[in-house]
Amino acid sequence: MRAEQNDGAGPLAGFTVAVTAERRRDELAALLERRGARVVVAPVITIVPLRDDRALQAATEVCVGLAPDIVVATTGIGFRGWLEAAEGWGMGDTLRAALGRARMIARGAKPCGAIRAAGLTEDWSAATESSEEILQWLLAQGVSGRRIAVQLHGGPQAEFTGALRSAGATVVEIPVYRWTLPPDVAPVHRLVARLTAGQLDAVTFTSAPAVQALLETAGDAAAEVLDRFRGATMAACVGPVTAASLVDQGVPVVTPHRSRLGALVKVVTDELPRRAPRLRVAGDELEIRGHAVLVGGQLRTLAPAAMAILGALATRPGVVVARERLAEALPRGTDAHAVDVAIARLRTALGGGGHIETVVKRGYRLRVDDVPA
Repeated sequence: MRAEQNDGAGPLAGFTVAVTAERRRDELAALLERRGARVVVAPVITIVPLRDDRALQAATEVCVGLAPDIVVATTGIGFRGWLEAAEGWGMGDTLRAALGRARMIARGAKPCGAIRAAGLTEDWSAATESSEEILQWLLAQGVSGRRIAVQLHGGPQAEFTGALRSAGATVVEIPVYRWTLPPDVAPVHRLVARLTAGQLDAVTFTSAPAVQALLETAGDAAAEVLDRFRGATMAACVGPVTAASLVDQGVPVVTPHRSRLGALVKVVTDELPRRAPRLRVAGDELEIRGHAVLVGGQLRTLAPAAMAILGALATRPGVVVARERLAEALPRGTDAHAVDVAIARLRTALGGGGHIETVVKRGYRLRVDDVPA
C-alpha cells in the first residue's frame, strides 16, 4: 500500500482517497494527487494473464464450435485481449471467422473501436453503454433459438445471461477477465484497517470484482466496512455495474455519467468538497476535511488527535463538549490531559484566533458565529 501526500492547493487538498484498482492505478492516483488529494493505493485484485487462462481457451473452443448468431462485446480491452489470446493458441483466424459470420453487438464506443480494429463491423451499439440496454434490445429482436456468445466483463453476469436463456437462446459465456486476490493481501488488510478507523474520505472502484474482493478480504470486518460506506466514507464507482453490489446492500454510491476514469476523478473532485462541513467560527469560515481544515480558504493540516477533537466539536457547534466526551473521540481514547494537549495544538493550527472557548469545569466549545436553532 502506498500513501502519498500533497497538501498544496487543489480542490481535494485535505482529503484522503483510496485506489483499489490494479490496471491504470498509477494513472488514477496521479489524477487525484494532481488535485491535491492524499492517495492510498492498494490493489485488491489481480488479473490472470489471458493466455494462461484455461477457462478462456475452453470457452473460445465452445464458441467456435457453437457458430454463434450473435456476439456481445462488453469491453474494448477484453475483446482485444480475447483475440490476442486466441492468436497465442493458434486459433486467431478461426475465431475471427466465427465472429465475422455473427452479428456483433457492442456495449458502447470502446468495444466498437476494438471490433473495428479487428477488421469486423458492429451491427448495433448501446448508446448508454449498459448491459441493460443490450438485453432489452436483444429481447425486443427475439432470441428464441439463437446462439449467443457473451464476452463477460469481470465476473459472471447471471441476470443478463439467465434472461437470454429464459427467452430461448443458447448462451456461451466468454470469461475474458478472471480476477483473483493479489499474492500479498497485507496492503488490502491495511486498507481495511484505515477504512474502519475512519481515516479514508473516499474509496474508488473501477470493477465489480474489486468491490467483492475488498469485502471478502475484510472478513469479519465486512459489516463495519459497509457501515463506513453508508456513513462518512464515500464509495465512488466508475459505473453502475461496478456499483451494483454496494447499492444492493444499501450503500449510497456516487458514479459519473460516463464510465471513464477521468469522469470518476471529476465526480470525486466535485462531491468530496460538497460534503465537507462548513462553519463560521470567530469570524473565519472553517471547512472541515479529512485530515485538514480550511481556515478562511487556507489549508491547515492537523495531527490525528487535533483533527478528532475538531470533528467532535463541529458535530455540536456552539455546544460545550465535556473533556470525557472529547477523550472518547481521540484515536487512542485517552484521558483529559491528552484532550488539553490536543486542544492547545488545535488552537495553534487554527491560528490562535479564539476559535475554541474553554468553559471552566465543563469542557470546550467552538465559538461559532451563528448557532443552529
